[in-house]
Amino acid sequence: MNTVRQERLPQLDIFRALAILGVLHVHASSFAAGEQALHSPYYYWLNWINIFFKFGTPSFIFLSSFVLFYNYYGRPVTRSLIINFYRRRLKYILLPYLLASMGYYALTLYVNGRLMQNFGDNLLSFSRALFSGSAYAHLYFVFISIQFYLLFPVLLKLLQSSRFLMKWAIPVGLALQWGFIFWNKYELHIVEKGSLAISYLAYYMMGAYIAIHFEKVKQWLIKPWRELAAKQKRWTALLVSLWLIAAFIHVQLWYVARHFGVWTDSLWYELLWNVHMMLSALVLLYATFLLYRKAPRVIVTFLTRLGELSFAIYLIHPLLLAIYRRFRYHIPLESLTYVFFIYGGLVAALGGSWFMVQFAFRRIPKSWIFLGSVPRSLESSSKVKSGHASEEMRKVNT
Repeated sequence: MNTVRQERLPQLDIFRALAILGVLHVHASSFAAGEQALHSPYYYWLNWINIFFKFGTPSFIFLSSFVLFYNYYGRPVTRSLIINFYRRRLKYILLPYLLASMGYYALTLYVNGRLMQNFGDNLLSFSRALFSGSAYAHLYFVFISIQFYLLFPVLLKLLQSSRFLMKWAIPVGLALQWGFIFWNKYELHIVEKGSLAISYLAYYMMGAYIAIHFEKVKQWLIKPWRELAAKQKRWTALLVSLWLIAAFIHVQLWYVARHFGVWTDSLWYELLWNVHMMLSALVLLYATFLLYRKAPRVIVTFLTRLGELSFAIYLIHPLLLAIYRRFRYHIPLESLTYVFFIYGGLVAALGGSWFMVQFAFRRIPKSWIFLGSVPRSLESSSKVKSGHASEEMRKVNT
């Protein structure tokens, strides 16, 4: 089995940047797209932002799987590999998740005036939230990632040993994910199914499949358009077209439901979300390599740094967004000013969390305890030790 270390792919930081921008759009517009601005003349646009950009979390899951299998598929599954794998994730993922969950949950109790009341009940409630990823709205994603990390050595061994599973990884992922969707709809009725890894298994298996076959896929990603074969051009055009069509139908379905109260069977929302998100991950992968190759260096540098900080920004941004929303005062919900206020929240959450994270990584010792591993570009020479996570492992964190 080939154990040569894989080539590092700096383009993936841009992928992370695009994914975190998707997350920020969804979170910034969440209240407005719900019921808050339902009667605004700009509601279609607010709903469009909220639904179109939902690719953030599934794309992160796709990328996490891609990076893991890209780096580990050619390596034997040994005891030392598994121990090292889990030690790094315990340190750079599980610990920040635990501390973030404690902080956000305590803050929620404080805001609701329950922090110093019923300690036993609060502790029990926190334990349930911790093991369901619901201590705060955004932490479900980290909880999902932890579930996939637990499964990874098993899935790696299965894909290494089964040519059938390696070839049919995406259909198998879709079958298991949709089997769970039907089972939950008609029998289980789990409300928070979005916190379960199986709800995202198709994205995970798609990431694994593309990583395993990346030498073939890379030719499509790195070549300029004029050098692509005619067949590759047709498939690329079809991919982008289907993505735009799926995105439009997905947005429209939710607009009709939210604005007019005309709801349809939940399976249609599941289907449109699934198609839209899987196509989004592929389009983002193509766009990532295109931007790295063609965009001005200042944009590439900006997106690269944003991608490096994306995990820490993901942990912090809801706090800044919550503070920002307290300053709405008397802005009419039906006004264009409110739309600008929504985008102001995105900018404030992004800029504020970026500043805080970069400051912490540069100035505060042991900041990785709260924010995950420090990007190599922000490490001082005295901190670069063998005990730090490797560049490849660090990039898995989002």
